Amino acid sequence: MSGGRVRRVVALAAMAAAGLSLPAMANEAVDELRDIPTIEVRRDEGWTYAALRQAVRSSGRKLDLDAAGFAVVQARRQSMLASVGRYLKERFGSADENVLRAFAEVPREYFHYHYANDESLASVAYEPAARPWAIGFGSALSDYLGQAYMTQLAKVTPDSTVLEIGTGSGYQISVLSRLARKAYSIEIIESLGKRTRNMFKPIGLRNVETRIGDGFYGWPEVEGGFDVIMVTCVAQYVPPALFEQLKPGGRLIIPIGQPFKQGQILYVYTKEPDGRISSRRDVGVYFIPMTGKMYTPPPRPPPAPPATDAVVENVPTPVAPAAPAGGLVPAPAGSTPSLPLPRR
Repeated sequence: MSGGRVRRVVALAAMAAAGLSLPAMANEAVDELRDIPTIEVRRDEGWTYAALRQAVRSSGRKLDLDAAGFAVVQARRQSMLASVGRYLKERFGSADENVLRAFAEVPREYFHYHYANDESLASVAYEPAARPWAIGFGSALSDYLGQAYMTQLAKVTPDSTVLEIGTGSGYQISVLSRLARKAYSIEIIESLGKRTRNMFKPIGLRNVETRIGDGFYGWPEVEGGFDVIMVTCVAQYVPPALFEQLKPGGRLIIPIGQPFKQGQILYVYTKEPDGRISSRRDVGVYFIPMTGKMYTPPPRPPPAPPATDAVVENVPTPVAPAAPAGGLVPAPAGSTPSLPLPRR
């Protein structure tokens, strides 16, 4: 498919998804959309304001848009799709038409929500300058350019079984689900996972399965393992279970680095047919940390017993100062206070 035709197909998909009136969207246009692998286009489907309201209601959330605001958001959506296409071409030399199609099919405004505040953020979706958005409970919706980059990097195929570590808003796994046969996602924050597990069926995503748990252990119950594993939080090392659950020929994409520090690197690991693992440093990134087992400090060794000839004095045990409101303990004079780390 030529570059010009890809751009036309993506534009048509975006307009159809927006529920706009398309006199030109006749049999030829629909046939053109059908040419993209794994696409299913029906003339009676469309992402309209009514469809958004119904999906949001079915997922048990609120909506901050009226019909006029919806139209404004859909105009920004088309600009976002164009930005994603340009960005992928700059980074990879060409934009994968299936990745563009997946982004055109999944309405990002549906996932813009602050769960801790029970507040819709749909009206600010598709911001011109891509940025992450807080969604509550210490989690975030990553910027759409970064998500597009990781999606194309993953090389998902229609036969792929995909695992995501860190469900967050549910947007990234929804995009991956449009490319894969089956998509799984794990969220460690229970309060967030309970809210987002009802996000998928209201917009017709039937191949997504989520659970609440520690992604450090992967999803061992899935028979045969995974073709793609995408970790959306920074880890200090690769959890061994993820290597074990990666199929031969599979790709593991994971940020490696220290929590809340610069210098995090996105790594791509590939399992060879003989089981060996090869790795490649990709780009610098910044993600919130993986918690659970990954973030558990090792136990401190017991104190060494005193030497037999040492004199042990009866020294009183120091008492830590009471923690003030907010959970911070005052640091001694001249020292640097440490801050509590939010959970993923």
